[in-house]
Formats: sequence, structure tokens, C-alpha cells
Amino acid sequence: MAASPRIRNALTLFSSPDCVVCHRVRLVLAAKGVSYELVSVDPNNPPEDLLDLNPYHSVPTLVDRDLVLYAASVVSEYLDERYPHPPLMPVDPLSRARLRLAMLRLELEWVPHVQAIQNGNKVQAEAGRKRLKEVLLGALPLFKASKFFLNAEMSLADCAVAPIIWRLPALGVILPKEAKLIEDYGQRIFRNPGFVRSMTAEEKQLRELPA
Repeated sequence: MAASPRIRNALTLFSSPDCVVCHRVRLVLAAKGVSYELVSVDPNNPPEDLLDLNPYHSVPTLVDRDLVLYAASVVSEYLDERYPHPPLMPVDPLSRARLRLAMLRLELEWVPHVQAIQNGNKVQAEAGRKRLKEVLLGALPLFKASKFFLNAEMSLADCAVAPIIWRLPALGVILPKEAKLIEDYGQRIFRNPGFVRSMTAEEKQLRELPA
């Protein structure tokens, strides 16, 4: 799909101010040190450009000259290949496949609970908190396995996980003491200047930045 003639910047990201999957893409861009134009989108009133560019009218939507991409997983992998330094995926096929499966599980089993808490009614939000807590506790062995999520270095998987961990206090999800390593994992990433750059003003208000 061709970009709208109104989009003039080489790289433009349509993103909502407090959207966990948009934050994922912004974190990839920050990790790469890529400059881009950010278009803030109200999901209830998307701009005309987005309606023209993306048949689903969804965010994140990335415009790179004449290329239009949507879905956080597609956008994230494109950016990692388009801007190869620093690499955010392992070199070997086995590790890459393992990380892709982990990210798919995040999309299917974690993100919907975040969205239910943020956008659902009281019953849906409470169920989302319970299930999100359960899946996080179930993932404890993955947080124990390596310094980062299933990898010795920061990867695209961390760009998907960290925005969820950042939101836990605002979502009302309180983890037990035995899950402290999840918060420790988050703090390692939150201290990175790239993580701070990735956040909107709204997201910075969700919890205190680490000293």
C-alpha cells in the first residue's frame, strides 16, 4: 500500500499514548536510535491519514516512505532488519524461532489481559488481573533462565515484555515476593535511557522512573 501524500517524513509511526503494543514498537525504535515522526492517535477518533493507510485502522502503524506496515510483530521485525545495529534477534535459527514463539505467546496470552484491564468493564478487568498475574508467575522460569528474556542480550522479546512489566502497578497487578526477579528484570531495562525515550508523557506517569 502506498503512503498517504500527506505523510512527508521518511519514517512515521502512528501510536496511541498508552498502548502496550505501540510502546513495544517505540522501544524498538529507541533501542535502534532511529529518528521518526510520532503521530499520536486517539483510538476512538483515528486521523484521516490512518484511515487511508491501514484497512484495520489499528495502531501501531508504521510508514516508511511508500511502505505501510501494521501489527507490532511485523513492524518490530521489519525495523530490526531495516536498522541492523544493534541487532535485536539472535543469529542462529533455533534461538530466533524460540524467541518468535515466546513473542507469539505474549501476543496471545499476555497482551489481551492488559487490554481487558485497561478497556474492559469491572468484571473483565478483574479477570484480566487474575489471569495476567497467573501467566507472569507461570513464566518465572523464563525470567530465571537469562539476564534478558530467553537471551543473553536485549532482544525484540524484551521490547514486548518490558512495556507490560512497566504497567503492572498502574494495572493493579501485585506480584508476590517470590516473583521479585520479574521486577528486577524490569528495572534493568527501565534504567536504560532508550526505555525512557520510548515512553509518552502518559506512560511516564504510570510509575516512578528508577533512580
